[in-house]
Amino acid sequence: MSQTPSQAARRAGNTGPAPESASITEIIKDRLLNSGQSDNNGFDRELNDRVFMAALRPLAEVWFRTQVRGIENIPNQGAALVAGNHSGAIGLDALMTQLAIFDTHPYKRHIHMLAADLVFEVPIVKDIARAAGHTNASPEEALRLLGSGKLVGVWPEGFSGVGKTWMRRYELQHFGKGGFITTAREANVPLIPLAIVGAEEAYPMVANVEPLAKLFKLPYFPITPTFPLLGPLGVLPLPSKWIIQFGKPIPSSELPSQYDEKAVLDFAHHFRGLIQNMVDELIVERGNPWV
Repeated sequence: MSQTPSQAARRAGNTGPAPESASITEIIKDRLLNSGQSDNNGFDRELNDRVFMAALRPLAEVWFRTQVRGIENIPNQGAALVAGNHSGAIGLDALMTQLAIFDTHPYKRHIHMLAADLVFEVPIVKDIARAAGHTNASPEEALRLLGSGKLVGVWPEGFSGVGKTWMRRYELQHFGKGGFITTAREANVPLIPLAIVGAEEAYPMVANVEPLAKLFKLPYFPITPTFPLLGPLGVLPLPSKWIIQFGKPIPSSELPSQYDEKAVLDFAHHFRGLIQNMVDELIVERGNPWV
């Protein structure tokens, strides 16, 4: 099943979130002047749905021409852990995944991303991340969200995936020790594979300047064809064509026991291969990423 966010919206009889009484300007003004309408974890549903998602939508639909596939593999209700490949220098693929699920799922589900600690150390960025429903990447946070019936997203490659250079594009990196697998097993929720193509071409990272990365205490310092050559304009992504595909859920009963370390590592390797195959097939099918 393949669809763009706009196509799904039209089938649902609208072109985005249901209209509310407050305008987007009024929502932003309210959040600037007041404490907002966030839950105990900082998630501000109205701000996320009507401001953040609206801001990302033109990028996904017009600039990236994103196709979303396999949305039927995201459950209509209840918890699940989505794990996918990570790339593109700044991790824009996480935000595109969030929008893809919100716009194309019949129940407009929210996915709560497990983000690196670095995200929550940057002023303003950390507040936006919390308001968008994201939280620190830790087993405790994942189990808390899954235990409350949430849809959770994780990126097992971490900085190794998002910070790899163009020469290694679409080569999935190590999936760590498989902590995400034990989390899904312990929470008794399905594990859903996710494959994304398009992010590598949006921010083709030609080099990593390690001295600058150390200076600014960053995991890497990317050099792309436009950054830092074009200054602030260099952070604008190139108009690559994206495909986001959700694979069939793997029931928790088929996941290895968290007490069998070797079985968990073997399954992590198997799961990584599964996503790599999905990515490889999408690359061939997509063809030229610019047309």
